[in-house]
Amino acid sequence: MKLARAIHFDESDTRVFASPARTGEWCISGGFEFSDWTEGDLEGKARQAFANGWLGLETFGRVTFVAVTVAEASEVEALTGRLAEHFVTYYGAPSVEAARPVAEEEMAQMVELCEDHAPNTLLTVARELSGAGVREAYRVIEVSDAGLDQLAVHGSLDEPHQH
Repeated sequence: MKLARAIHFDESDTRVFASPARTGEWCISGGFEFSDWTEGDLEGKARQAFANGWLGLETFGRVTFVAVTVAEASEVEALTGRLAEHFVTYYGAPSVEAARPVAEEEMAQMVELCEDHAPNTLLTVARELSGAGVREAYRVIEVSDAGLDQLAVHGSLDEPHQH
């Protein structure tokens, strides 16, 4: 089974997103956050999160690039529970039990998106508002292991980077 983790090539996400995801955290599309947005909501950093941000499942911050990675079923299960709790805390779901099927669907969509890609494949998301709601499109960027190591910023944003 595969999911995707947040990856940073520079520190631009810390400037463009109000709440940036942490390097290495598991991510999903997170387009549900924008389901009732209108053009009036699309300003500044909120516009950037809407247009190009994946949702981190630890910080619930946003990131521009994710890298496909093998995930254990137990990790997916734990992340699903965390997402269901997020739906209760931030979206008014009546209970974790009620939110769980929606969380499972969000996780399944991300697993399906990642499944046919090799580990370290990069993905981006692009969203736009249409008459039918939010449209999402995904871009796949194939990167060799060596190329990824040369491009990516590893470690936390709190530590100085050595190149």
